[in-house]
Amino acid sequence: MTSGGAVHAVRTTARLLLGAFLVAAGIAHLLVPAEFLAQVPPFLPAPGAVVLVSGIVEIAVGAAVLLAPARLRPHAGLVAAALFVLVFPGNVAQYVTGTDAFGLDNDGARATRLLVQPLLVVWALWACGSGALLRRGRRRIA
Repeated sequence: MTSGGAVHAVRTTARLLLGAFLVAAGIAHLLVPAEFLAQVPPFLPAPGAVVLVSGIVEIAVGAAVLLAPARLRPHAGLVAAALFVLVFPGNVAQYVTGTDAFGLDNDGARATRLLVQPLLVVWALWACGSGALLRRGRRRIA
């Protein structure tokens, strides 16, 4: 296997794992919503509805990451990265309020979770090949 082929295989595996992770997380929102309530920031109304809708969105985004044709995968990666950015305030809320959930039962664990979020954004962008799409958009803006 060439180095390009190896990178492609790793990227494909990373994309499939990302999609499966998102679908599983979305299903978990629907099956055990109480755990996810800990991440709903206090400024959002109807926390139960937020958990339900975010679970459905995660399933849809995960399916897009898994099933999008090659030409649309970079767009799916951008959407997944945006989702990770949009849920970040929930992670901050969990840290600030000191709420235990997902085994995050101390400030150190909750702070570590905050540091993981940017890695999820990078994972989504790299695994779906969204870099070229971002560069193209930046050229249009400049």
